[in-house]
Amino acid sequence: MYLSKSEYCELWQCVKLFWLSKFKPELARYDGSADKRFSTGTEVGELAKGLFGAFSDATVLDGDGKPDIAAMLEKTGALLSAETENICEAAFSFDGLYCAVDILRKQDGGYAVYEVKSSTHLNYIYIADVAYQAYVLAKCGVKITGTYLVNIDSSYVFDGTLDIHKLFKITDIGAQVREELQNVDGNLAAARRALSAGAEPIVTVGTHCTSPYACPFFGYCTAGLTSPSVFDLYGMAAKDKFELYNAGFRSLDSVAACGRSLNAKQRRQIEYSSRTDAYADADGIASFLDKLSYPLYFLDFETMQLAVPEFAGTSPYAQIPFQYSLHFIERVDGELNHKEFLADAVGDPRRALAARLCEDIPVGACVLAYNKSFECARIRELARMFDDLAPHLLGIEKNIVDLIEPFRNGWYYTGAMGGSFSIKSVLPAMFPGEPELDYGNLTGVHNGAEAMSVFPTIKNLPPDEALAVRASLLRYCALDTYAMVAVWRKLKSIAENNRSTAA
Repeated sequence: MYLSKSEYCELWQCVKLFWLSKFKPELARYDGSADKRFSTGTEVGELAKGLFGAFSDATVLDGDGKPDIAAMLEKTGALLSAETENICEAAFSFDGLYCAVDILRKQDGGYAVYEVKSSTHLNYIYIADVAYQAYVLAKCGVKITGTYLVNIDSSYVFDGTLDIHKLFKITDIGAQVREELQNVDGNLAAARRALSAGAEPIVTVGTHCTSPYACPFFGYCTAGLTSPSVFDLYGMAAKDKFELYNAGFRSLDSVAACGRSLNAKQRRQIEYSSRTDAYADADGIASFLDKLSYPLYFLDFETMQLAVPEFAGTSPYAQIPFQYSLHFIERVDGELNHKEFLADAVGDPRRALAARLCEDIPVGACVLAYNKSFECARIRELARMFDDLAPHLLGIEKNIVDLIEPFRNGWYYTGAMGGSFSIKSVLPAMFPGEPELDYGNLTGVHNGAEAMSVFPTIKNLPPDEALAVRASLLRYCALDTYAMVAVWRKLKSIAENNRSTAA
């Protein structure tokens, strides 16, 4: 049996996940966030290597740029023999069990293990990860004097000069690791049984499919599940959905007969899951539209989150707005206009964005945003930063109305929404087959996660590629607000038709 620490963590989460990763990796389905997490983890890991001063890195790459494990093991042995103070990526192997320790620090006649993570919190799988490393090192004869988690301190505020000793916080996890070490032998025995059985382990789906990480084989393990399913049911806890699934209540129709108490939104979702028409409460929709006035603006921000802050006054993973789109109509029956802002890729974008926003949205204008808490929070943050712009910014924030309200209140629903009220679900449900409203027809950037990832890379791209990326960002963000316009018009049409019929 060969087992790396990442494979051990898969085993710890689910033995079937471990087995499928070994023997059927082609069945895995990953979203784009996996690549982002990996690149962020690499960036954070490289920074953390300098936490204790000078260090020796045991990493050795082969001709294909992959870790040369044999060479890393040899180099680690030499560094240990030389009593090197700090060794990064120290490699160890025992009876097929392999791990590379992020930071191995000489301490009290032995070595302390430091595991580096790019998260801001302690997840128990980190304990399992370190326990496995401590187990392998002990088998290799290394005296472990301590085990620690190194992760991001979200309270750190960057002042213009990066201080990694403040960026990172170090937590002694020795007690938890000692407790978890008692489970390692049992987990390894389970791995051996799974590998020697010659057949895929039988494991029912459950909360382990989503925690601590979303399983890339979930679609495989639930093959044949019709859509919409119990997992699409609005407002039900995940554990309850898994319980229903394993009890045989898998389709939404079957959930209706499961005996559980369902709220009005859930009952409507089930009712309309097999219908092609839409439920519309025209009076409720009209009450929402009556809140609006002209000039009417439709606003959407794009932001980036940097694990390692680059701009003074920001903290790790702070939401930094770098772009907005603004469609607007100045009067009743007025034409639709558009303005937009996309920051330069170099420097802090917030001042320029805030100033332009104040130019583009007049005082007192009615503004629509979808799930407005996000836009409101960003505007309040900008107002706290720029005193001279604060009155105007807070005036904008005060007049933002949330376009999600008619959907969240249950005034409009169609089965195609799948129990979700996000704009990415509402839009295709309201306008099926409309190519100009299809995010899939965009090139380059298709969603907010892609926008967040690609913007910081622009400064490192050749000019022609940078222009192409900027163009794709502008197209994507413009569709976000144009989509809001389309949704508003549809709601307006429903309310007007109802008034016309009533008259």
